[in-house]
Amino acid sequence: MNDVVIALIVFACLSASALMGSYVRERLPSHHLSDDSVAVVKLATGLIATMSALVLGLLVSSAKGTFDTANAELEGAAAKVVQFDRLLARYGPDTQGIRTELKHNYAEVTQVLATRDHRQIEKLDSPEVIRRSEGLQRQVESLTPGNDDQRALKAKALQDMDTVFAARWLTLLQANQSIPPVMLVILVTWLGIIFGSFGLFAPCNGTIVAVLLMCALSTGATILLVEELNRPLDGFICVSLDPLEHTLERLGQ
Repeated sequence: MNDVVIALIVFACLSASALMGSYVRERLPSHHLSDDSVAVVKLATGLIATMSALVLGLLVSSAKGTFDTANAELEGAAAKVVQFDRLLARYGPDTQGIRTELKHNYAEVTQVLATRDHRQIEKLDSPEVIRRSEGLQRQVESLTPGNDDQRALKAKALQDMDTVFAARWLTLLQANQSIPPVMLVILVTWLGIIFGSFGLFAPCNGTIVAVLLMCALSTGATILLVEELNRPLDGFICVSLDPLEHTLERLGQ
């Protein structure tokens, strides 16, 4: 489901809970809203609010970690690609064809990531792309070193390729994370109880309604933030592609 749709559903649920609390308030007998009753309900709501805040904080922290990891992996892979290209250049003219194909493949990957389209990004994990990457690796493996320096350069180039491949798989695996549906339902239920208590104990007027709607909107925006940070390659909040574009300019030089 689209991240914005999820956030809007959360906003609608919390707003409805607050309005329902106001509706119930008007129809409850007065002794249900006595000081003792209000004190007990506030204590119970405070417990739920604490649990909700803890879960929301953990979700934001986890999502930010996913985003930062993907960003670091992209930067590290870009640096390794430049290093790989320079190793091939030092090896000699026999690697010119490999370097040309490397730049072509890297340009295609950068263009796909620049679309920020989830369906296009998924193609980076397709069998065709995997075969093309493995073909490039086999070309490096087929090189015949003529001296110790070339043997060392070939070994280092293959090691860098393995590092780049590992970083790519890790980044693609982290690109499709989201809040588990069961956790989201439980969290929204907790938040709905909290917003219902807001409406239950607050007088119904324009100011209160506006404040509750803004709180519901802010909570929905937090869920949107978590979902977006969990998808670092597409959406509204994405990792920067500047390192990849800079790397592309350096390849083949």
